[in-house]
Amino acid sequence: MIRTALIAKAGAYLIATLMMFYGETSMASSLRLADPAELAGHWQLSQPAQPAKHCALDLELNGTLGAGAECFSAWLGDSAIGWFPEPDGIAVTGKEGSKIIFLSRQKEGLYQGTLKSGATIILQRTP
Repeated sequence: MIRTALIAKAGAYLIATLMMFYGETSMASSLRLADPAELAGHWQLSQPAQPAKHCALDLELNGTLGAGAECFSAWLGDSAIGWFPEPDGIAVTGKEGSKIIFLSRQKEGLYQGTLKSGATIILQRTP
């Protein structure tokens, strides 16, 4: 009786583990990693809570930040140097190459992130 209960419990754990593993795998495979060429170009950064605050920002094809990096760095309180695409957004990196902020994809050409202060920032492609 106890043996049967233990086998059933072990089976339940195995099934739950497999469901989590295959669920994560199928979810990750449904997100497409954008090509850097699709994201490179001119963007506008803004803070919705402070409409007058905005910066132009260039995402360079080589994975670096171009014009506007100083303005963005001031908002972040850290030196923003580079960027790379992730399946669900854009990661911005600092001097050591570590991710300092993640901008989540909201829709085509619109990304949103949260500063350390808790303020929301919007990155939107400029026409």
